[in-house]
Amino acid sequence: MSPKPEDPTPSPSGEDGPVVDDAPTSEIATPDASTSDTSAPDAVVPEASTADETDTATDEKSGPRTVQASNARRLLALVAIGAIGAAAVTIGVSGGFDRSEKLATPSTAGTVGTASTTSFGSSDAGDCLQWTPTDDPDTDRQDLAEVSCAEPHRFEVAETVDLGVYPVAEFATGSPYPDAARFASLRDEHCETAVQDYTGGRFDPTGKYSVGLMFPSQAGWAAGERAIRCGIQQTGATSALQVMTGSVADQDQSMVWETGSCVGVESGVPTDPIDCTAPHAFEVVSVVDLAAQFPGGLPSVEDQDRYLEPTCTQASDTYLGGPDVLREKTLTLFWDNVDASSWLAGSKKVSCSIGKEVESGGFASIVGSAKGDITIDGAAPVPPPPVPDGRSLPIPLPGASPLPGA
Repeated sequence: MSPKPEDPTPSPSGEDGPVVDDAPTSEIATPDASTSDTSAPDAVVPEASTADETDTATDEKSGPRTVQASNARRLLALVAIGAIGAAAVTIGVSGGFDRSEKLATPSTAGTVGTASTTSFGSSDAGDCLQWTPTDDPDTDRQDLAEVSCAEPHRFEVAETVDLGVYPVAEFATGSPYPDAARFASLRDEHCETAVQDYTGGRFDPTGKYSVGLMFPSQAGWAAGERAIRCGIQQTGATSALQVMTGSVADQDQSMVWETGSCVGVESGVPTDPIDCTAPHAFEVVSVVDLAAQFPGGLPSVEDQDRYLEPTCTQASDTYLGGPDVLREKTLTLFWDNVDASSWLAGSKKVSCSIGKEVESGGFASIVGSAKGDITIDGAAPVPPPPVPDGRSLPIPLPGASPLPGA
């Protein structure tokens, strides 16, 4: 993401999270966090810009202000880590995939029908799975069902891998149950390639979806089940799997939120979309499709910023009801940038958003939509002094980068 240039400074978003066994006797284990790689294909992150972008002077009377380029990049790294903090969730299934319970299948009308003779072990590439998550381990995942991918679901199967075909003691009958870190490594070994093959190379490693793994529970493993399923999922900051609709291969995977969405905040780090009346890090004022402006190849970050600076500014002015509102509320306008991997995967949309950085880094806590009254960290914003007529350079807002020569 990039902020809107505020003065002649350069303008400028998960990782391995907890491995979850969602079986009725579920346990949560987390691989060593030090091995997390926010650029890994199974991470759902917006890509941070690595280049210096366009220098643009902005008259404070005509547009919003922004944070310093390096600070904005840090903020966007927080978006990547905080908003999608559990991209690598894996799921354990009670009793393994050949359990005695039958798998509900869609009726001819496309809704989930009654149980059929198809066992869970028959689910394969292209199948979508849905269940009702509960906090009770005795009931969670008990209604696991195959549904049409056009219906809401939480997992899309990309490939089934039978570990039993590998002639190694690790997967032999009677072998010990793998720990959470081993299941995470199995996901990395098998599923990243499987998902790219399944999507024809069009899986966006920095988009809103992540690579996932479904594996047998401890009881299923003890009974001899060795099949694991690689797939695609969407995780939130709390590691819970979100509902998806449609096959991922047919979608724009851009990491964007709808206009008017607010993304929550915890300890300065963005979390999941939330009602704007609750504390949040930022509010989305527009979604821009870069393909409309750049129908050819990937535009450079500089070209993206040259287009997005006026486009996001106009969108912010329209959303808020005037060009001075953002300044009066001491907020900052920023946007995303698209990298090569996302562009090649077909993800070409970015969000224009408004929020506020705190001096210690991270996002301030905003309550209320910026269209109306808001508080920032519990206090109403104090508008800065008006800009005198004829002033060519803006008065810096608190926390903004200094003017040249200041």
